[in-house]
Amino acid sequence: MIVRNIDDVTGTKNHVDTPGWYSRRIVTAHDRVGFSVGETVLRAGTVNDFWYANHVEAVYITSGEGELYDKDNDETHKIGPGSMYLLNGHEKHQVRPKTDITCVCVFNPPVVGTEVHDEHGVYPLLKIDEPDRA
Repeated sequence: MIVRNIDDVTGTKNHVDTPGWYSRRIVTAHDRVGFSVGETVLRAGTVNDFWYANHVEAVYITSGEGELYDKDNDETHKIGPGSMYLLNGHEKHQVRPKTDITCVCVFNPPVVGTEVHDEHGVYPLLKIDEPDRA
């Protein structure tokens, strides 16, 4: 059994901070459970372009409001607390937070914990480069 608190990863290498968002990865590939879980905060007023070409991501919004733009299908969705979206088709998308949006993100394959988006909005597939964490 693994038990962690968000404070356990805050300020570590698994706490990635960018101008548009920050993410604290609570469960990573190092845990060897087949998925990863993180809490991400998208900053109000930003425009965030993403494309998970190498991953499937499920996102559950716990607070905040904004828009999700599906670039592949030219559709815009309002998102807020209780909303979920699943990028099961590797859709190129854009998140436009009106307020800070806090969400829980689940990735398959799991992220290592240090990933940031490349110039296309893609997370690279990284390999585990250190022993398992406790």
